[in-house]
Order: sequence, then structure tokens, then C-alpha cells
Amino acid sequence: MAESIFADLDRYVAHPRTSGLCLSPDGSRLVTTVQTLNSKNNGYVSALWEIDPAGQRPARRLTRSLKGETGPAFSAAGDLYFTSARADETGEDEHSALWCLPASGGEARVVNGRAGGVTSVVPAAEADVTAVTAPLLPGATDESSQESLHTLRKDASVTAVLHSGYPVRYWDKDLGPAANHAFIVEPAEDDDDAVGPAESARHRLRCLTLELGRRFDGTVQLSPDGSQALLGVTVPEAKAERRSSIAVVETSTGAHRMVADSPGITYTPGPLSPDGTKAAVTVSPQPSPERALSPRLAVLEISSGTVTPLAAQLDLWLSPASSRPWLDDQRLLATADKTGRGGLFIVDVVSGEAEEVAVEGAVYSEVHPSPDGAVAYAVRSSYAFPEEVVRIDLGTGSVTRLQNPTPRPAIPGRLEEVQTRASDGVVVRGWLCLPEHASADTPAALLLWIHGGPLSSWNAWSWRWNPWLAVEQGYAVLLPDPALSTGYGQDFVQRGWNAWGEKPYTDLMSITDAVEARADIDASRTAAMGGSFGGYMANWIAGQTDRFKAIVTHASLWALDQFGPTTDMSPFWRRQIDQAMMDEHSPHDFVNRIVTPMLVIHGDKDYRVPIGEGLRLWFELLADSGLPADADGETLHRFLYFPDENHWILQPQHTKVWYRVIFAFLSEHLLGQPGRLPAPLGLTPAETSSPESE
Repeated sequence: MAESIFADLDRYVAHPRTSGLCLSPDGSRLVTTVQTLNSKNNGYVSALWEIDPAGQRPARRLTRSLKGETGPAFSAAGDLYFTSARADETGEDEHSALWCLPASGGEARVVNGRAGGVTSVVPAAEADVTAVTAPLLPGATDESSQESLHTLRKDASVTAVLHSGYPVRYWDKDLGPAANHAFIVEPAEDDDDAVGPAESARHRLRCLTLELGRRFDGTVQLSPDGSQALLGVTVPEAKAERRSSIAVVETSTGAHRMVADSPGITYTPGPLSPDGTKAAVTVSPQPSPERALSPRLAVLEISSGTVTPLAAQLDLWLSPASSRPWLDDQRLLATADKTGRGGLFIVDVVSGEAEEVAVEGAVYSEVHPSPDGAVAYAVRSSYAFPEEVVRIDLGTGSVTRLQNPTPRPAIPGRLEEVQTRASDGVVVRGWLCLPEHASADTPAALLLWIHGGPLSSWNAWSWRWNPWLAVEQGYAVLLPDPALSTGYGQDFVQRGWNAWGEKPYTDLMSITDAVEARADIDASRTAAMGGSFGGYMANWIAGQTDRFKAIVTHASLWALDQFGPTTDMSPFWRRQIDQAMMDEHSPHDFVNRIVTPMLVIHGDKDYRVPIGEGLRLWFELLADSGLPADADGETLHRFLYFPDENHWILQPQHTKVWYRVIFAFLSEHLLGQPGRLPAPLGLTPAETSSPESE
């Protein structure tokens, strides 16, 4: 039997990964995206693969290039659009150009290559109309002036941006000076006889959102006939606040009007119905420190702007199941987190009722119904397997795995569901990943792994945060859903709202107690770990208890008064965290209580949790913790710093370093065995520790 990919980080990061799905309008073709390592092993490149909806034929690769392809979408005629920075037929490198693979066959060709590139493509389902989003510099009024300004800025080697509004950056991207706009793809003026992208060398872009300027948020939903589109619109407010609204635009003229805009309410546009008269949207009152976020699925009548809530009987956060989720003019498919899994629902927009499809436990995304509505195609995953494309019988809920382009890796252990009852009587549940050897005779050390968000759930596979690598090392991994987790109802979120150090913390301790009481768990060897909000909780735990032998904190919030104004989305967090929360629940206030060795990890390009959090945490651990640096500056704490990584640590070579340093740290403090650090850190002789042998 071949060695598990979880036993070899080189094989793990090289394993191909499936994501995304699109279905041709006639239901005959399915296309997904597969990521593989690039030739330098320092990044991933994506290719498009076709999957047989009937499950009879093996998957076949459609595209192949050094730069890769992303964002596939079918036109009404069956042409496959995508974006790619690959070289075109002239040999020139385009940056994120719009490409088309014709339904009639032949090679892919460039539809539009422009200065600044193309971000995404949105074809109409029933008409020869295609929209794209693409960046436009603020001084540009058309593609010609965009080209001139882009070239001027590039030739002058200027990267400075003069801002007049908020925000200025997002996740790991510096915003500006260009902003996303929506365009309609049209034949070039000197190519009026062209009948489609397969016959035309290049097409032009006509902007729909010049009037909106930077208020357009980048979201476009085309009606099936292509005559109109819903746009996401940001409405600026005082004190750097803003709200999200919806406009409708006539694609032939560019005339637009607001159809959903109310102070204190967030509206997110969703797919339009087959008749184009309504759309599935999500609506949420803007949260406050007293009231938790509560997004709800609704139907928007385009002509009147009337918004009607849907599935009110379900205490879940439903959203449209894909970009094309409608079964007919009255029904659509929707998904939601649900008790550590995902739910799939058929929602009737007339009655407002939702009927659950009895699919097996997993999370389903990109759910596209067939033209006759009998089946749907989706991407599913769980903690037992990564993303894979399946067919769902919507009548029975039966799920069939299709012939995928990537194999399903065997997990090196067993997956169990665990739960306990918190002090207020609420059930807290989670997943427990166990090594096969874990038993009363050979109990396993335990790793409590806390999810980020905080509004999320441990319910779907993650290549980035994968517990099976730790299981392969011999650890049992607990993945709990404490207060604030999604899929358990609004009250469960409200329990932890604006009080992160209370119910979320006590829920984590309660379920850890329950798992430590098992005979197959060694309660004397337990560590805690988390990233982002999970990193906040790891920091909080470190200052509240000494029960853990080691704590790993990644991209973590440390000083809430510092984090709030410096994160990339300060207004969003200001609506969640008030002064009392900052005064009572900031981990930095308890640094002197920390006596547990901590491994701090942070990337410099992290704008969501800025590097200042990690730097301050590191200094205060050494200066003020109950386990400070000694007179020679030595400490049991460690700081793993990535100058060119963001919130997640995405480069394959750094992913391997991330896991190896964590496992070395845990081995030292949980198992009492010196951990082997990766040679590329420069800490060990290359001849005794090489990347290939680790």
C-alpha cells in the first residue's frame, strides 16, 4: 500500500485539488478547476477539466498553460469563458485576459486583453450577452484612457495611491487607484460581422458603472436574457461607515436605479430567476455590539423593489446554492451550514417555505440543477474527504460521486462526532479525528484546534487547516464548534456575541473536558491551537488557564484596542466589538498570567489581522509573561514569521515549514521529544535534514 499523503508533506502539498463547478445551460457539460504545483514548487497553477455528468467517462483536461486558468463560465451557446494570464497567439503575456474555448471545438483564444486585466466573467444563461468585471483607473472614461493612464503609471514606476475614502486595503491586497467596474463584452467596432467569440479576434468592453464609480462593489448578476443586471453598490456613510445596497442596470443603455437600499440594512444581490422578474438576495440588519449578524435569504421583486424573507421557519443562514440555482421561476436551491455539516434546501419563493433535500452528511457548494430539475451537480466535502464533484437526485437525496479528475486520499485515522452540554444547558458539538492506534492501552495526546471566523464552522475540508497531518503524527485532534459558530441557530451565535472570552471560551473548555475524559485520550498531554479568531481564543486561553502543555497561535488578535482601528475592515469590527469588550476580553491584559510555552505565527502581508498584533504579542510575551525571556534572552516561546505571506500562508514551501515547525514545537512540549526543524530555516545542517527527506 502506498504511503499516505499525510505522512509526507511534499506529497501532501503536491496532491491535486478540485474547486468550483459550472454547468452548461443544456446540462450536457460540467467543468471544474484543478490546482497542481507549478514547475518551481512555490505556487499552484489551475487548469480546467471536464467531468461527464452521466458518470460514464473519465474526466478530461481542457486547458494547459504555465499561468493557468480560472473562473470558468458557460455562455448560452455553450462556449466556455475563463480568465488567464497565459500568453496569447502573438506570444505576448496578457495579464488576466478574457479567453473563450468555443463549443464547436478548436483552441482557446483571447476575447479581450486590456490594460489592468479582467477580473471575472458572467455570461447570460439564455442570450448572447456577457458581462465582465475589470479594474478601471479613476481618471479613465473608456478603454483608451485606461490604457494611457495604466502605461503612464507603469512607466513612471509609481505605486503610490491617494485615497479619499475607506477602506484602503483588503485581506492582502492594497486597494486603488483602480477600482472594479462592470462591462458588457461587445464585438469591436471594426468587426461588426462577427457572430461570436470563436470567430472574432478581439472584443471591446463597454462600461456599465461609470456613474457609480467606486460605489460599485464588484458584484454582477445578469438576467437570463441579458437585458439587465443586478449590481452590488456600496453607499458611503459618516465616520468611515458604509452600507451595501442593490441597483439594477439596463445593459443596453447603462441606465440604473436603486432597487434595495435602506439605512441599517445590508443587501447582497443574487441570481435572477429564469423570467428575470425577481432575484434571490441575502438581507441582514447591520449588526451592533448588542445584536449579532443575522443574514437571511429573501426574494427581491425587480420592478417594485419589494423584498420578502424566505424560509422563515428555518433558524439557519441560507444563501443561493450557486450562480444559477433556480429550478424554475418559483423554486431555487439554497445551502446553509447545519450542525457541523451543510444543508441543501429547495425554497419556494411564492409560499416562502423550504424543503430540505435528504443528502448525506457533507457540505455542498456550487449546486447547479439540471435543466429538467430532476438532479443537481455540486461540489461536496467533509472532514472525511476533500472537494469532489457529485450528482444529487433531488427527489431522493441520493448522492453519486462522478468520475473526478483527482483521487480521494485515504485519511490516516477515524472521524467521530462528539458533544457535551455547557453550563447553560446548550449542547456543544465537534469533530474528533483519532489515530487508528488510539485506545485505552495507547491513549493519544490531544490537540484542541479552534476555528477562525468567528462566524464559521468546522464542517468542510480544508487543505490549509488540515487535522489529518497532526493525526498522522499521532495526535487526536478536536475540532469544536463553540458559541459564535454557524449552523446551530441565531441564539447560538448571540451567546458569544461581543463577549468572546465568555461562552466561546467556556464552551471550548467544556468539550475539551468531555474529550479528555475518554479512555483513548491522554489528558496529561494536551495542546491548544488556532488561527485568526481561533488565534484570539488561543491567546485568551493562554491567559486564563495553565492546563495546556503548549499553545500555537496563528494570525491572532492580541490587543483589541489596537486591532480594531488597524484591521482592513474597521467599521465591520466596530459594529461587533464595543469598549466594554475591549476592556474585559482583550488577551493582552492577561499576559502576566501566561505560563504556557507559545508558538506565535504571523505573515507580514496579513491586513485582516495586521502584523502589529503578532509583533506586540511577541514582545510582551518576552517582556511581561509569566514565562519571560531569561537574562540571556532565551525563552521557551517561539515566533515563526513570514515576510511575504498573508493571513493563511499559501505558498507550498511555506506551508511545509508551517506544519513542520508546529509539529516540532508540539513534540518538544507534549511528547518530551526534540522536534526536527526544517532545514530551509537555516537552523540545522543540510546534510542531516533536507527538504526531500523531511
